[in-house]
Amino acid sequence: MKNSRGARSAFGLAAFLLVAGLAHFVVPRSYERIVPRVLGNPAFWVRWSGVAEIVCAALIAHPRTRRPGALAAVAVLVAVFPANVQMALDGGIPGEGFPLGSPVVAWARLPLQVPVILWAWRVARSAEPTGRVGDVRPVDIGEPGTLDE
Repeated sequence: MKNSRGARSAFGLAAFLLVAGLAHFVVPRSYERIVPRVLGNPAFWVRWSGVAEIVCAALIAHPRTRRPGALAAVAVLVAVFPANVQMALDGGIPGEGFPLGSPVVAWARLPLQVPVILWAWRVARSAEPTGRVGDVRPVDIGEPGTLDE
């Protein structure tokens, strides 16, 4: 990140993803109810999407891994979008009261996913490059059999 505003944005995104990821373990039933049925075992998907969000948060928090972490966050956020669609189609989270059980809230959430995805994309774009394989310089270790001190 080249400026403190960008760093604050990255840390904000990391905090957002950390809280979201931890919520998968604190209230898993709410998440399990919105996993599209075609995917099967909801507990599996909830656990691993929670882990993915926590890993993305950790990567985004460190400047050297910020760009790949934010790009991974974009992928995770796009991948979990079908759960938000399922929630809207179900009219909210079944068995939950307002706001989680509200069809209006469920449908209103769908377009709100776009700014979060764009936030992760902006963090990725503004992060310092992590380097490429071609950028690595060989280390001079001296002549074979000698120890340079």
